[in-house]
Amino acid sequence: MTDVSHDGAPQLRSVTHTHPDWSRTRAQFPFTVPTIAALGTLDLDAPVCCFVGENGSGKSTLLEAIAIAASLPSAGAAGRAQDDPTLTEQLKLSRALTLSWRSRSNRGFFLRAEDFFGFQNLLKRERAEFVETLARMEEEYADRSAHAKALAMGPVRASLQDMENRYGADPDARSHGEAFLNFFQQRLVPRGLYLMDEPEAALSPQRQLALLAMMFDLVAEGAQFIIATHSPLLLAFPGARIHSFDETPITEVAWDQTEHVRLTRDFLADPERYLRNLRG
Repeated sequence: MTDVSHDGAPQLRSVTHTHPDWSRTRAQFPFTVPTIAALGTLDLDAPVCCFVGENGSGKSTLLEAIAIAASLPSAGAAGRAQDDPTLTEQLKLSRALTLSWRSRSNRGFFLRAEDFFGFQNLLKRERAEFVETLARMEEEYADRSAHAKALAMGPVRASLQDMENRYGADPDARSHGEAFLNFFQQRLVPRGLYLMDEPEAALSPQRQLALLAMMFDLVAEGAQFIIATHSPLLLAFPGARIHSFDETPITEVAWDQTEHVRLTRDFLADPERYLRNLRG
């Protein structure tokens, strides 16, 4: 595939396992995962890198550890990935990693598909707090001038309006896929570093193509994406560096040599043959 031109080089060049007490950690998860145990230096020097492999192969675990080591904010909740209580094992791995940077910016985030539900709930809680605050202030300033009320309530109203402009007045009004895509539209910015774990989970094929279109634009403006995915569509990003976790050590593969692409293509070519086998 042809590389996509972009302004500025990828930010994160590589990740290397450098744990000084490797022998003492080998028997502990996640160091027992074969691809993690065999990890040396993984080349990430491309605008888009994809981790691909079967469930349990270690791709999500390594992605999470990189997000922690890079101190990325978690898009699914307030705070950084390293503060996520569900990532305690990945925190151990992150301490064994050295990241090599070409450049860094303070833009970007880490996102797991399942965390988006947490983000939606966070939006609903924050909106409810704004509405409750405005109602309380209406009572408190009932006997004050319109000018005084506007000065006091203006910042809260502005914050609520900004939230609704970006995500809608009712976060539940959109379908999950629509809300997920809107999240990307609002949060992806140039020169950011974005680590995503299976972002296709909530997206139809058409919306996956819409995400690819966003990635094209952002890569042209210096953004970098590292994505753990099962999606042949996302894997098809031109020039993407694809790392297969189905091999030990992790191996770089071409798009049309990934098991996901080959299986999907073969199934679409003759679905009845596969269905006959499934039925026994």
